[in-house]
Amino acid sequence: MRLRRAETADATAIAAIIIPTIREGTTYALDANMSEADALAYWMGPDKETFVAEEDGVILGTYFIRPNQAGGGRHVCNCGYMTSAAATGRGIARRMCAHSMEYARSRGYRAMQFNFVVSTNERAVKLWQALGFEIVGRLPLAFQHPTAGEVDAFVMHQPL
Repeated sequence: MRLRRAETADATAIAAIIIPTIREGTTYALDANMSEADALAYWMGPDKETFVAEEDGVILGTYFIRPNQAGGGRHVCNCGYMTSAAATGRGIARRMCAHSMEYARSRGYRAMQFNFVVSTNERAVKLWQALGFEIVGRLPLAFQHPTAGEVDAFVMHQPL
């Protein structure tokens, strides 16, 4: 598998990954009905560097990295990751996160922070913890889950 910067030509494949996740509404605090154009503008916006995980010409996952804050907070980065449903359980998210941490270090970031990890997204929480992230904050009932109702969200952090 190769991790590389996303290109404009990847937009259709990226949309095929992010739109179902957004529509499901269980892991990202995004409007589940946002248009494909808005979703791509969010994921591939000029404030982010976007990457794809590709195997045999097929894009299996995507992530973005950006400064978590402006000014005095620019030394901490933030990322978002999504994997295609067909690639679930194959270690794609783990590889993307490892790649993003290495990339972040090379860009001078001193830490990585996930601002809003939905507590019911147990696979992600366990993966991030396995990769060294700690839960440093809990946002009580901050996410309206479509089936579980109001659930907590975590702030997760790791020094780089």
